[in-house]
Amino acid sequence: MQIDYFFATISPFVYLGGAEFQQVVERNGATVRFIPLDAPALFPRTGGQVLAERHDSRKAYRLQELRRQAAKRGMPLNLKPAHFPVNPAPSSYAVIAAQNAGGGDLHGLVQGFGRAVWAEGQNISDDDVIRDILGANGFDPKLADRFMVAEAESYAANLEEAVVRGVFGVPFFVVGEEKFWGQDRIADLDLHLQGKL
Repeated sequence: MQIDYFFATISPFVYLGGAEFQQVVERNGATVRFIPLDAPALFPRTGGQVLAERHDSRKAYRLQELRRQAAKRGMPLNLKPAHFPVNPAPSSYAVIAAQNAGGGDLHGLVQGFGRAVWAEGQNISDDDVIRDILGANGFDPKLADRFMVAEAESYAANLEEAVVRGVFGVPFFVVGEEKFWGQDRIADLDLHLQGKL
């Protein structure tokens, strides 16, 4: 089974759900198409709001939920990271280039970007940070030096595909016609892949 995985490299919920998602993929022998996108551009096109424009009650709830989910998973998470928001395009280009190149750990790469933002206080739009994370996950760090128009076009196309396919948040998992939104629906994705849901 193929899972189309729509995500944003800067999303804390992508970071929090990444390890569990990888376990589900491996347990079920699924394949993954990694589809990084610009979540702040997605939200207003699909009925949502960017974080800065949300009501204070929603912002407060988000922080509580992040704290709880991180604690539940035993994962470090800084609720006020040094580099957030940050331009997600360069790290997204790295994922696109790495997926095209092959040979490394794409799950680890996506997790590496999330951990860099939410646990390590790094700037994932910085070329040196991107090179380090690529190398740590088995990819040629020089991929970061070769981003071209192709990655930018793919990144833009990913957003359009997401809108057309009914994706409205991240992480978002699509298997055929079945859709699962959020790191708190990964268990349901697992059951679906097992034919139980």
